[in-house]
Amino acid sequence: MINNFLFKNLLGNLLIITSIFDAIKYTIQALKISKAKSAKNMSRRFINFAMMNDSVKLVYGVVIFDWYIIISSILAMICMLHLWWEIYLYYTYKMRGCNNFSRPNILLYFINSLLPNRIRKRL
Repeated sequence: MINNFLFKNLLGNLLIITSIFDAIKYTIQALKISKAKSAKNMSRRFINFAMMNDSVKLVYGVVIFDWYIIISSILAMICMLHLWWEIYLYYTYKMRGCNNFSRPNILLYFINSLLPNRIRKRL
């Protein structure tokens, strides 16, 4: 019984450590985008799918009440939201650079980022 408890805690702590590395990965990407002032090579679909995955993981962790899963998904979600915001700020909008340029609202941007390229309107 004690070995099972120790093994679970060891794997849980390992999950937290690897989740920190996962969160750092998103932070590094966000810093690269803000330094370059362009999100030209960043896939919006990638970050949307990653956020969807961790949202489901967070809900699952709450349902089964596993603190390791909850903490790991919250760490990742915070850094993913930072990356998502940087992509929103520095996305290569069609009219960027014009005098009357304004970013679309966040909801329109989010819906547009979910649509495939052949259907979506270029922002």
